[in-house]
This record gives sequence, structure tokens and C-alpha cells, in this order.
Amino acid sequence: MKILLSFLFIFLLNANYLDAQDIVMPPLKPITAFNVGEILTYQIRYGIVVGGTTTLSLTEEMYKRKMVFHALAVGQTTGLANQIYGVKDIYESWFDKKTNLPYKQVRSIKEGSYKQYNEVTYNRSKNTVESQLTGEHKVPEKILDLASTLYYIRRVDFSNVKKGNVIIMNMYFSDEIFPFHLKYRGKETIKTEFGRIRCHKISPVVEPGRMFKSKDDLTIWFTDDDSCLPVLVRMNIRIVGNVLLKLTKYENTLNPLVIQQ
Repeated sequence: MKILLSFLFIFLLNANYLDAQDIVMPPLKPITAFNVGEILTYQIRYGIVVGGTTTLSLTEEMYKRKMVFHALAVGQTTGLANQIYGVKDIYESWFDKKTNLPYKQVRSIKEGSYKQYNEVTYNRSKNTVESQLTGEHKVPEKILDLASTLYYIRRVDFSNVKKGNVIIMNMYFSDEIFPFHLKYRGKETIKTEFGRIRCHKISPVVEPGRMFKSKDDLTIWFTDDDSCLPVLVRMNIRIVGNVLLKLTKYENTLNPLVIQQ
């Protein structure tokens, strides 16, 4: 349950071997996809059953005399699922407005009777992180954290990314380094609650096994417009079957959502 309640947690999956010729490192676009005040609300569904909600919000704060973005991701169970599991997970990130790289992250989770809190700060000049729980760790250059990853992807310039190309990123989560690979599947028009929307189709390459049957059992659709909003996540999970995470409300977006006629 906790994996499904935190929108960005879906990226924390072991990647399969990839052909080096398919790997690309596209540049970031200027910040034209999002801005302060944006709020995105998602609903998690197991078939017809609503299991929880996830909200992503973006503000700005002063961090060490520098104005930065502050991303807040809150995932929690609702209804019957809340009575059974009682999950509320909070992930925060303070990240640079130009590079999108985080300076600090907070993880605060409550899952039934289990609770954990941790703060991690990043030293970009030394490529290290300092965890309140486990101390200092060496990390790769340009490593991301959980809550900032979505905003990083939304700034990727997909104009020269071809179908089948793979984008590689690194994330620091739960005091571990997680490399993850995003395979670009091309463009596709999908039906949403807001109408038909043309999207970039992306599949994080997952490891078949306990959770997934095949490496293509996770797909994310980002709008093919100036906002590059993640509007739909579809997961085919062994135990529960088809799981959807759908955008149900968007507020204060920098650009209008482009609906197909």
C-alpha cells in the first residue's frame, strides 16, 4: 500500500540491463512547465475501489539565503483502506530553481503503528549527503530526491528523444542510491477526466518478480504541452491487478491544459 500512496515512489525499482546505444541524456528546458502555487491532486484506484489520494504542491522558501522551490508530496489512504492500513506519508524537497537539484529532503511516514522521520541535506561541492539517521554518504553527481524528481522530468526536453530511448537518473531515498531508467514510448492520445489529451508515454523499466510480471507493467503519461503534467499512472501488480493513479484536479498551473477536439 505505501508504494501506491506516494506518487514518486513508483520510480524506486530495480532496472533491467539496457543497451547503451539507447541511452540519452536530454537537456533541461527553462522553467516554463510549473511555478509557485501549483497543486496537483491524484486518486488511487484498484478497479472500482478508491484506495487513497496523493497531493503535490509547490511553494518557494528561503534556504541558506537562497530562494528555492519547496515541493510537498502527501499520500494517504481513504475510506476502508484508511481503516485497515492507516497510511499517511509525507515527502518534502527544497531544490534549486535553475538546476532542479535538491539541497534538503524530509521523509515523514506513518503506516499503522509504524512511524519514521528523517532529514537529509546535500553537499553539492563534495557530492555527499548527510542523513540524520545514518550519517554521511557519498553519492553520484546530480543525484535527485523523491519529491523533486517529478519536477525534473517535467523540464526534460523531449523534442530530440526518440521512441525506444532511455533516460537514466539517480535518486537518494531511504538512505540508499536508486538508479532508475525511463524508457520513452513515443506519443499517445489518452482519455482523461478533462478530455482527450496528447501525451508523452514513458515506462520506467522495472524488474519482473515479486511485484511485476513483466518489465513493461508500469506506464506514465505526461501531457505533450508546456506543462508536461503527469495525468495518469498505470501499474499491473501481481497481487492486486490493475492499479491507476489519475489526476483529478489541477490548480494554479503555469500553462493551460491542451485538450484535443
